[in-house]
Amino acid sequence: MLSYYNKMTYSVDIYNAKGKVVDTVSLDPSIFSDDKINNDLIHEYYLLQQSNARLPIAHTKTRAEVQGSGRKLFKQKGTGSARPGTLRSPVRRK
Repeated sequence: MLSYYNKMTYSVDIYNAKGKVVDTVSLDPSIFSDDKINNDLIHEYYLLQQSNARLPIAHTKTRAEVQGSGRKLFKQKGTGSARPGTLRSPVRRK
């Protein structure tokens, strides 16, 4: 547990396996100085944690996941129409 005392001294209690305080270690106060805090980095890490916790709900099916035939609708040349590919192509609606 981190403790704060009047003269900017930080100490950490060391516990044993049974939860009893065995020792106390003093830490260097220069580690905890406010001028070394990088708020931009803390904010960026917070945003990273929030985005990783989000569940991916939106999903668009690929051509492999869509049901339907993979055959071409009509031949490539000679029809005077565009080259459509399959009926279930993502270019075509519904």
